Formats: sequence, structure tokens, C-alpha cells
Amino acid sequence: MLLTPRLVLALAVLGTTPYATVRAQAASDELETSVAAMARVGAAWSPSFSPAGDRLAFVSRLGGTPQVWVVATSGGWPDQVTSLDDPVDAVAWSPDGQWLAIAVSPGGGENSQIYLVRPDGRDLRRLTDGGRESNWLGGWNHDGQYLMLASNRRTPEAMDAYVFEVALGRLRLVAHNTGIGALTDISQDGRRLALLRMNSRGDNDLWLVHPESGTEVRVTPHEGPGTFDGGRFNPDGSVLYLSSNKNRERLAFARVRIRQDGRPDSIEVVVAREDAELESMAITEDGTTAALLWNAAGRSELALVDLATGRMMPGPALPADVAGEPTFSHDGRLLAFSSSGAAAPQDIWVLDRSTGRIQQVTRSPHPGVDLALLRQPELVRYVAHDGLDLSGWLYRPPDRRGAGPVVLSFHGGPEGQERPSFRGDYQALLARGIAVFAPNVRGSAGFGKTFVNLDNGALRANAVRDIRTTVDYLVRAGIADPRRIGIAGGSYGGYMVMAGTTEYPDAFAAAVDLFGVVNFETFFANTEPWMAAISTVEYGNPVTERELLRRLSPIHRVDRVTTPTLVLHGANDTNVPVAEAEQVVQSLRSRGVPVEYILFPDEGHGWRKTQNRIRSTVALVRWIETYLTR
Repeated sequence: MLLTPRLVLALAVLGTTPYATVRAQAASDELETSVAAMARVGAAWSPSFSPAGDRLAFVSRLGGTPQVWVVATSGGWPDQVTSLDDPVDAVAWSPDGQWLAIAVSPGGGENSQIYLVRPDGRDLRRLTDGGRESNWLGGWNHDGQYLMLASNRRTPEAMDAYVFEVALGRLRLVAHNTGIGALTDISQDGRRLALLRMNSRGDNDLWLVHPESGTEVRVTPHEGPGTFDGGRFNPDGSVLYLSSNKNRERLAFARVRIRQDGRPDSIEVVVAREDAELESMAITEDGTTAALLWNAAGRSELALVDLATGRMMPGPALPADVAGEPTFSHDGRLLAFSSSGAAAPQDIWVLDRSTGRIQQVTRSPHPGVDLALLRQPELVRYVAHDGLDLSGWLYRPPDRRGAGPVVLSFHGGPEGQERPSFRGDYQALLARGIAVFAPNVRGSAGFGKTFVNLDNGALRANAVRDIRTTVDYLVRAGIADPRRIGIAGGSYGGYMVMAGTTEYPDAFAAAVDLFGVVNFETFFANTEPWMAAISTVEYGNPVTERELLRRLSPIHRVDRVTTPTLVLHGANDTNVPVAEAEQVVQSLRSRGVPVEYILFPDEGHGWRKTQNRIRSTVALVRWIETYLTR
């Protein structure tokens, strides 16, 4: 090519700063476009059959904000039922087919309100008061006369158990609680109610409530921590099925026989696994079969139990690693559940028990994202400072060889569990060449009763030490470049972010704190009173253990933080109020530590709306990439 003076001048101009600026802007636009596509990947959950089993109601964010949809069980294009400004969290179809009960979260906050709406979207009506109180949607009784729900409308300190009497159009209080309580089932003759009460996090009980006499009987007496859930009656109300870890480490499928006088017998284990915990169950209307979802090191496995013989039969292979929300059709032939994997968005699937065939019913959109290119994690194991076995899920970027940038991602809870379900933020980081390691440190669920209680009270210091152990493992294994390690997490995971950056200020090059606790004293003072009531064993009692709470609160050592920190919070968060974020931001800004603060005015404890998920994910990836890849 002949280089004329004019062409030489033009090339020179393109090589100056304006061109570099244009190129940088193009790279920034490319990041935002690719990350936004990952954050837009859809999800569907809360499956509920119509009485005939030919249709399914579910919740999906197909339109950006989670709403209720209905689709044929055989699949096809869904019909939208609700179109509210506020997100819907759950839906339950009444057994008579007349109503859908839905839980709606105003402003994305935790003060959910319960509504009824016709399956075609008509006659929307609110059952709860619409104020600041919290309300939780339960299920219907077997004939649709009663809708079970929990509410703190009587007192902010407790979630009491209520039923909504459809014929009379009124709420009726059926059981007072302290802290958290909710009905799990009503016997078909209406003479017995199953009630779950949480004494503290990691310790709850099932009770029998006899509404005619007003008496209550504890079904699950135990000493020390204990977890009991399920609480489903057989057809004549003589047996209550539940999950139980009484006198054992892992949750098993169990039953309690109920005598003629209404008194419960002792707990009998029906089936158990030493390598897995029972995570959820469903019982057919005729009481012949149970569907069990087992949690085996984070992956789900389906089994069916013949309740007459107690024989457990493995179910078919699940479509993705993690499944939940099992629910039978009225005739018991179909079993619906939600399922998700690292490379599979959350969708609704249906098992036809007569053929053994599993069919995908919803298809969450993923425009611009090739699911076949998404990365799958591997489960790795390592050892803590005191010899305790730990594990985590390692996501490696494509073509990674040797050590490189890694983000530690801590789950919430603290009694949550990191599992290989779909995470758009993980996949977005991987696409930028950044690995993700998501550990299950002590205090995580899914590994037995002892493990989940190893971070209670003063023992939390050992869970924080697990952060250091995890960093050391990643460096020693040649996975992480010690100069390019980030830390991120939401809710209690946000606490671990701030604990990590205060205790080990030289370990992390970047941090992302999503709606995390930083000061246990202000947390107890400002959170929902019922949340405070159940958290004293987990964290410490604010009345009698104030010094412990101060010692465990990162805010009192935040002057040690030098890590650039991104803080994201919802303005309507009542579980972890926004004061927690503001304390962090104020302290870091006053000392000149790089900090960015994003407050979402229309969200609560986490992001429900697609546009906010996009903004959060783009900000997270941009922040991490800025400090880990330079």
C-alpha cells in the first residue's frame, strides 16, 4: 500500500489518546454487553399443579420482574397471570381449582403480602393487611377450604400460624409462636394441624395442634440441636411424616404414629443414608408414595418410597445437579420439581411415574448465552487449621493453566450451602478469565448436625480462620496467584467478606460485600424482631453477650481494611438493614480506601428484578476485573 502524507497523518491521529480512549470504551461496552447477557438468563420456580394435573402454575421473571404464569403440563407457550409492579415469590393452586394463592414482596422487601387471584388473572384480592408486617405463604389443605400462612401481624417479635377461611373470607389465628412458626399440614378431617416452630437457628420442633380443644403436643422432644421438617399427614391423620436428625448426624426420612388420644409415639426412621441428607419431600394425596430429594455433597438425587413397606427405590437421573420443590399432582401420577445446574438455568420439570419419563415444562430464556460453553465446577476437599475436613466448588476458566486470579465466594445463611446451581455472576467472571472458588466452611448445611453448629457463638472465630485456610489452599495448590485473590458474598457471605478483609487485610486484592452484616449489635437492634429472636444462639445474645458480639463484628477492626471494596445493598432490606452497608462505606471513605456504593431503591434482601441483577453483576465483574487482572 502506498503511504501518502495524508494517510500517514491519519494513521498517526488514530494512534493518539483519543483512539485509545475509544478502544477502552469499546472494551467497557463489550464487558457490559456480555455480562448483562449472563445476568438476563431466566429462571422458573414454585411449581403447583391444577386439580386435573393438566396445567402448572409457576413463578418466572420472563418479563423482568417475577410474576405468575400458567403452562400446560405437556409444555408449550405459557400464559401470564399477574402483571404487578412488585415481584411475586411463590404460588400455590387451590385443590378446587378456583384460586391461585401468591406471595408478593412490595418494593422487593421482606414484608410479603398474600393475595388470591383467579387462574386467568381476574379478581386479584389481598388477604393480609398490606402494612409493614411480614407474611409467609404456606399450602392449602386437601380440599381448598383453608390456606395456611404465617404472619407477625399480632406482634413484630413472632411469626404466628394462621389459616385463611375461604368461605368466610377471614384470617384466623391458630397458634401463637415465639420467633418463627408455621403450619406444614392439616389432616384431611381437619382435626389435627402440624406446626413447625423454630427455637433457634439449627434447633426446631414439630408440634401437633388440636383445634377443637386448643391443645398442643410436642412431636419431636430432643436435647441439644435438632432439625425437623416436612410434617405431612397420611390420609387418616394417624401418621406424620417428617425429616429428622434426632440421635443421628444427617437428616433422614421418618414418621411418627399418632395414637387415638392424639398423643404422638416416638420417631421412627423409615429410610436413611449415611452419605446424604434429606433435603425435601412430597407425599401423594392417597398416602401411598413419598418422593425424596437427597443432598449428596451438594448434588441432588431423587428416590421414591413405598410407604406401606418402607422400600426406597432410586428415581431416574435428574436433568441437572440441584433440584427442589417436589410436588405431586392430585392423582399422584406426576411429580413436578425445579432443577438447576452450573450450566442449566432453573426450570420446571415433570416426572411421569407411569412411564419413568422426565419432561422439561418451562424453558427459561438465555439470549446471547450458549449454555454448552458454560463451565462446570469440580468438588475439591482440603483440611482446616484444626484438621476439620472442608470442601468447595472450583470453577476454572477456559484454558487456564497454572495460578491466576481467583474470587472466593461465600454463601449466605450462615447455615446455607454452596451447591452447583446456576450462577450468572460466576459464569460472567469465568468468561473474563477469573476463576471462582465457592467453599463450604464450618457452619454450612448439608454435612451433618455437628458441622452446621461448629460456628455458633464464640466458635465463629474458627469459621473466619477457615477463610485463611482456604486462601492458603488455593495458593499451595497452584490455583490462585496470591497477589490476585478477591472475596465476595451476600448476606452472611457479606459478613465473611468483611471478616476476611479485616482479619487478613493483605490477602485480598478486591472485595464485594452484598447486603452483609458488619456489626452484630446494630444487626440485632435493626433487623426484624422475629429474626433477632431466633439468632441469639447462632451469633450471641445481645443482652448477655455484648462483648462477644463486639469481638465478632468486623466494624470494630474495619480500620485495618485496605482492600478496594464494592458494597451493594437494597434500600428495603429488613433482614440486614441498610445501616450495615453505610457503616462500611463511611469508614472506608474516611480513610481513602477505594470504595463504591450501589443502593437499590426497589430491592430488599437480594435482587429480584432483572435490571437490578444486570446492574449488580456488571458492577461486580467490572470491580473484580479492575483489581485482579491489572
